[in-house]
Amino acid sequence: MNKKPLAILVAAASMGAGPAWGADDKAVADLQQEVARLRQALAQAQQELAARPATGSPASQQATPVAVAEPAPAAAPQEEAAALGEVTVRARSRLEKLQSVPVSASVVSGKELEREGAADLDSITKRAANVSWNPGNARTSSLSLRGLGKQSQTDAMDPSVGIVVDGLAYSYNPLASFDFYDVDSVQVSRGPQGTAGGRSANLGVISINTRRPSFAPDSDFSLTLGENQRLIARGAIGGPVIDNLLAWRGAFEVDRGSGYVKNAYDDESAYGNHDRVSGRVQFLLTPSADFSARLAVELTPQTGESFNGKLFYKQTPLKYSNGADNPLTSDAQTRLARRWFTQQGNYSYAANYLNGAGTGVVNLDAQTPTLTDTKGASAELVWSLGTHTLTSITGYKDMRFKVRNDEGTPFDISKKGGGHLDRFSQLSTELRLASAQGGLVDYQTGIYLLTSRNAYDSAKGFGSDAGAWFANAAQYKALDADGNGRYLLENSLSGLLTVPLQRIHNRNAAIYGQANWHLSEPLTLTTGLRLTREDRHNITNNLVADNGYAPELNPVAVNNVQLGGFDSASSGKLNPGNSAAQIALANSVAQKYFNVPTYAALSTTQLAQVAAAKALRLTNLGVLWNDVDAAPFKKTQPSLVLSPSYRFNEEVTGYVSVQYGEKAGISQNTNGISNPIKPEKTQSYELGLKTALLSKTLILNADVFFSNIKDYQQAVQVFDAYTTRLQNDGKNYYVAATGNVAKVQVKGLEIDGTYTGIPNTAVRLAGAYNDAVYKDFKNSAQPAENGYPGAAPYTDVSGQNLPGAAKFTLSVGAEYRVPVFAAHEFHTSFNTSYSSRANSDIALSSYGWIPAYSITDFSIGLGKRDKSFDFSVIAKNLFNDRTPSAQTWNTVTPSSPRWLGLMVSGKL
Repeated sequence: MNKKPLAILVAAASMGAGPAWGADDKAVADLQQEVARLRQALAQAQQELAARPATGSPASQQATPVAVAEPAPAAAPQEEAAALGEVTVRARSRLEKLQSVPVSASVVSGKELEREGAADLDSITKRAANVSWNPGNARTSSLSLRGLGKQSQTDAMDPSVGIVVDGLAYSYNPLASFDFYDVDSVQVSRGPQGTAGGRSANLGVISINTRRPSFAPDSDFSLTLGENQRLIARGAIGGPVIDNLLAWRGAFEVDRGSGYVKNAYDDESAYGNHDRVSGRVQFLLTPSADFSARLAVELTPQTGESFNGKLFYKQTPLKYSNGADNPLTSDAQTRLARRWFTQQGNYSYAANYLNGAGTGVVNLDAQTPTLTDTKGASAELVWSLGTHTLTSITGYKDMRFKVRNDEGTPFDISKKGGGHLDRFSQLSTELRLASAQGGLVDYQTGIYLLTSRNAYDSAKGFGSDAGAWFANAAQYKALDADGNGRYLLENSLSGLLTVPLQRIHNRNAAIYGQANWHLSEPLTLTTGLRLTREDRHNITNNLVADNGYAPELNPVAVNNVQLGGFDSASSGKLNPGNSAAQIALANSVAQKYFNVPTYAALSTTQLAQVAAAKALRLTNLGVLWNDVDAAPFKKTQPSLVLSPSYRFNEEVTGYVSVQYGEKAGISQNTNGISNPIKPEKTQSYELGLKTALLSKTLILNADVFFSNIKDYQQAVQVFDAYTTRLQNDGKNYYVAATGNVAKVQVKGLEIDGTYTGIPNTAVRLAGAYNDAVYKDFKNSAQPAENGYPGAAPYTDVSGQNLPGAAKFTLSVGAEYRVPVFAAHEFHTSFNTSYSSRANSDIALSSYGWIPAYSITDFSIGLGKRDKSFDFSVIAKNLFNDRTPSAQTWNTVTPSSPRWLGLMVSGKL
């Protein structure tokens, strides 16, 4: 499709709108209306051209990279036409050429994602430089950029890497765990963001733009059938409802299939499965040339996917790092050797628990799929005010989550344990004013408001085999000695359920502004400032939700939470001061477990058994507390940008960028004691070149960057006041919790490029060298191999690379299209992503290293050149790389194996 005929048509219509036609006023009005319609058609055609791979003669296929245009109302048609054929970016909320944006950024087209079946963030980030998706379940996965941000998501923590979908910023990372479909483009902007609008993000932003309603009728579909009973159906349809006034677009996705890790306990269950259904409908209202409104509603009903439990166990090392013997005191090898578990005879540590039973299977009785659902709505209103554009974006988004976890065996140990997000919800609104580009200065400014609420609990429940599993050696020996003791052992934990609850309420209000000062034709200075007011609250508790089979074995109280038990010594004897009700409760224990009338009639051995059962229960109750309102976080936080850029000639632009951003602090409790976390502060510097060479067939951008992050937020070891007080042995005890790393530093080099100088071929390249280092981190958790007696409770890892921070990453993709059989087209494409070795363990265990690996996705197909029909074979992980995605000293998380599918797509 060529833009010139459309431009000529519009020009001719404009000339014809004057008095030279000799028409009456009505005719003139009709003609002016037609001119307006044609201009809108031009904008829509340019959007279609932007997303469409080049077709036609070999010469026409040597096109420069595609454009990613704003909706027509947001910029004048002349601006959009000038941007055609250039790579553009919308991360700064307006139509700007990527080559003139003084920041490191990457763009991936939706068409590229579609042809290789890339719909989730893992697949999307494999096609951009220096950004990665860290696997977990739908709640614990995270994004990292330039090696920063791998730490697991906590519900009170802001994401370090922001996600923006159609202008709506997500304030909760798990919202990005769903698929993205009907995508127009994806942009990755690195470094602190926020002075140009939206929500601030400390490390960078991934902006995902879906296809918008158009007055040009459109419908497309794809159906993919593949291995593991996989069915993927996607479709979109849209067009005018009322010509020139109301248009719509509806899109949906269904993705279902079995997993690649089978569960021997339930042969209908497999981990790594797909179960996703989602739909979105949009309406575009254009009552005048100066106003447009877009309304979007989306829904993903509850579905279940099995992520947790996709884990293989290996032999725990028999030596610690200092050479001391590992006694395997609480290891599965020791526990599964107990009579309680060996008596059934058909399950063992060596034959079943280790290494996926030698056949790549797990055997889990209590694991359930991760259940999630989400819905949302947004309204975008755009007014053209002469030389300015006013935009309002208001949106709502929510999510629910639930999973039940297993300990790794088919025994009745874990029960009802796992996470439950009753509901996360956010409501945001933004009002943005943007001037026309050009002149001495162009700018945008606005206000942003956000409120979010989150109610999350993480239950810990126990089954009938839990007592025998969690008892220490002395407790198990005492209780497994006879039938009475075994009854105590079973009841000690069976049915017990504790539930810690967080009720989080965050509010965010910001004012921002960014200006481009055109000091001369080649020299532009970009300045930006944002002030964000954060107000964050968190109320938590941890209480017993179900006492199970043995409330009579409760302690009197835990951490001032009254549990109604009787008071006894470590020998089992009653302490003085028990009330009549407590003595009666103790007598009921004697009657229930030993068939004697009073507690005083118990023998020394029987008293010791009661004491062992009560101690076992107390340990597994953990720390309890009533409602505690954590210290709130309230602060006004700045974001800054100062970036001069200089256009040396039509082909080369250089820039320097200084950016500063702050990530909000965290209101949180640790074991019932307020433990506020300081804000994370990032200073980032870039020096970059953006080039368009060889008649713009080669787009090559490169930058070097350097960032200092103060008070980086991640898991650290903090003082545990409760356990220290409970043990009362003169030692200080510590627990892992979210905290601050004093200083982190990251530096490196990034490149992004595309080349279209070879007939019928387009090549894309994105790569990075990255050095992310803890400069000052003295209280990291000890890795498992340092668990020997006498080891310090924490360790200094200053000078070591951050977890997940590979030194080298590279993504290479290419597409080849050639006309065949007159009206048909042969096409093939691939994308290879490479990562050098990195440590997958947050504690930097020597056993956590993942070797270098590469993953290649591939497609080959034949279709009609008008896109009405296409048949493709697609492969994910073509060469079946089986490098694990994570590992510890005794576990391995397997990666996804090769997957093949057949895809039929086209237009209706």
